[in-house]
Amino acid sequence: MTRLSLLAACAALTLAAPAVAQQHDHGRQGAAALTKPKPAEDAALMTVLAGRSEADRARDAFRRPAEALTFWGLRPGMTILEVQPGGGWWTEILAPYAKATGGRYISTGADLNNPALSEQAKKARADLEAKLKDPRYGQTAVWNWGPQSASPPANSVDFILAARVFHGWARQPGFTDKALKDFATALKPGGVLAVEQHRAAEGVLKPETGYVPESYVIQAAERAGLKLAARSEMNANPKDDRDHPFGVWTLPPTRVSEQGDRKLTAEERAEFDAIGESDRMTLRFVKPG
Repeated sequence: MTRLSLLAACAALTLAAPAVAQQHDHGRQGAAALTKPKPAEDAALMTVLAGRSEADRARDAFRRPAEALTFWGLRPGMTILEVQPGGGWWTEILAPYAKATGGRYISTGADLNNPALSEQAKKARADLEAKLKDPRYGQTAVWNWGPQSASPPANSVDFILAARVFHGWARQPGFTDKALKDFATALKPGGVLAVEQHRAAEGVLKPETGYVPESYVIQAAERAGLKLAARSEMNANPKDDRDHPFGVWTLPPTRVSEQGDRKLTAEERAEFDAIGESDRMTLRFVKPG
């Protein structure tokens, strides 16, 4: 039996991560109690979730948006900032929710004030702005943001989502600290930084694989003056051993199959698909005051 086959066999005996948030104490930082409402009690959120595409809803088993957003403390009427929205999976939830509840959706975009900005980055910014004109999203804005950007407007947002971005920041010296300082500035007192991130084993910082340790994120947030309020294992995946030919991108939904001379066999592809999406940390930070 190959190593991959053995992993898959062992994984079949492992219980899936629970869909309900669990909180754990982290040293001197006590985990705060979850606050209501429960997902089913937020009618606007449930309506938005039900109205998405079939492809987006198919990923709910791995990303648990209702449970995660309730855990993080999303509320009607909030000003929401999404960091580096990428393909827009969370945008399809947060922007319509903000419109439906009288809030506002903001996204970070490539820093147009950076004279070294690539044409590719400029195009990505233009594509993002075009996407956010969708009438389903209501009032939106895009902030110039990047390694050299100015500080964002202080005390201006209630809720920031940083999903699967820390591994990219960690590959640029000093950028993680700059990013979290910016977001601590932007949050109103009592505001929330919500984090979803591929999780490496403690002591292993290899951001080129897409994974970073949970302690890396927590310590960086605390250096910026944010406080860890709660942790959850709702997005843990014990089947993910993080040992993949193309890092986290080997797994769904990206599913890289080959790079250079390395190609996955059909058997390997099936075994990696059976793992599902990555093991992830789910953290909630607050700005004091």
